[in-house]
Amino acid sequence: MEKKSKNNKKPSNISNKLDDWSFKDAQKLFETKEFPFKADKTYFDDCISGMKKLPDDSIDCIIADPPFGLSFSGKESVYNRKNNFVVDGYEEITDDYGKFSNNWISEIPRILKPTGTAWIFSGWTNLRDVLNAIDHSKLNIVNHIIWKYQFGVFTKRKFVTSHYHLLFLSKTKNYYFNKVLHYPLDVWEIKRTYNPGQNKNGTKLPDELVMRCTDFSTKPGDLVLDPFMGNGTTAKIAKGTFRHFLGYEINKNAKKTITHNINSIKNGELFTSFNERSNVNSKTN
Repeated sequence: MEKKSKNNKKPSNISNKLDDWSFKDAQKLFETKEFPFKADKTYFDDCISGMKKLPDDSIDCIIADPPFGLSFSGKESVYNRKNNFVVDGYEEITDDYGKFSNNWISEIPRILKPTGTAWIFSGWTNLRDVLNAIDHSKLNIVNHIIWKYQFGVFTKRKFVTSHYHLLFLSKTKNYYFNKVLHYPLDVWEIKRTYNPGQNKNGTKLPDELVMRCTDFSTKPGDLVLDPFMGNGTTAKIAKGTFRHFLGYEINKNAKKTITHNINSIKNGELFTSFNERSNVNSKTN
């Protein structure tokens, strides 16, 4: 029996169940995908009314970073930012957070494909309302992930909060999961990124964090929905990795910022195969 070359051995941090694509194959999947509606578009509208217009079983993945229901305008000095770089119009949830959560999360099961997944970010303050809304919608919690970051607002009489909750959900037990790491932990230590001199709409998720979500739960050509576009990070990562996107943003003042961020990247510009990434990492470690 012919022995396999050692050079063909899969790097140890890559899962044996990995789905992987070459740049050319990923590009083909992206370019040949068709939808019954216009994809790769941002709607400056309320996400609830927007999602109601989407067909059943039409979305592969949802990445949602909703307002956390805090006393937050996006311009607080504790976030180490200059007011003139934060666009006006950010809206927090000041009413019943439980009702808000139920209203938008209840739209997910209908529009998500049977193999689809959703990622919902939450702080700890209103986490109970988010979990109750998920339970009410009959979505499955696959994982409760902790995103640990390096920044926390100084406190005097309590511990500094330096993490977010990230709920990984599925519609059915037959959800798509691409195990891109051999031993993926449910605590993600990813630094917050700062972009001095750039306009922002509220807070911004790190590109690496959003890409990790899409890596594990989408394929090239898949459609990713972001109900709360913010700065357009999800759309940017989707476009850069040969995924399609749809997004909703209620703050019309953010249109210029979101459009700029999405247009700053070309289709597939961020795409590399998982084995290529692993080989690069193994050489630098």
